[in-house]
Amino acid sequence: MKISIACDHGAFDLKERLKAHLAEQGHEVVDCGTSSLDSCDYPDFARPAAQMVADGTCDKGVVLCTTGIGVSMTANKVRGVRCALCHDPLSAEMTRRHNDANVLAMGAQIIGGNLAERILDVFLSTEFEGGRHQRRVDKIMETEQ
Repeated sequence: MKISIACDHGAFDLKERLKAHLAEQGHEVVDCGTSSLDSCDYPDFARPAAQMVADGTCDKGVVLCTTGIGVSMTANKVRGVRCALCHDPLSAEMTRRHNDANVLAMGAQIIGGNLAERILDVFLSTEFEGGRHQRRVDKIMETEQ
């Protein structure tokens, strides 16, 4: 799977850890930045990562900041993106099953690295159920029209 990943300075260490985790699993990772702990603006990195999912360059995306809130808000402004802020594996599972989320947001100061890896694994391995949920996802996407 090809996965875009992005963060601000507050989640740089977590991004680097998750990049390594994804690579170990054989995923192709596209790093949209940031590339240091220097203070920066999260939209500059979350937007391109989300856009790569929306335009089909990447299959899924991961956006990270201190809380996950700012990057999730940014990603959800990109047409075609359904970004879910998750801090536990159940939320990651359900947002894939029922919402067909294509971008995962997490907060580096909210969860630790081990939990972030578990959440990411669940997000990437859970399939969308479709059925009655497709109708609901279609209604979400109609909002962009």
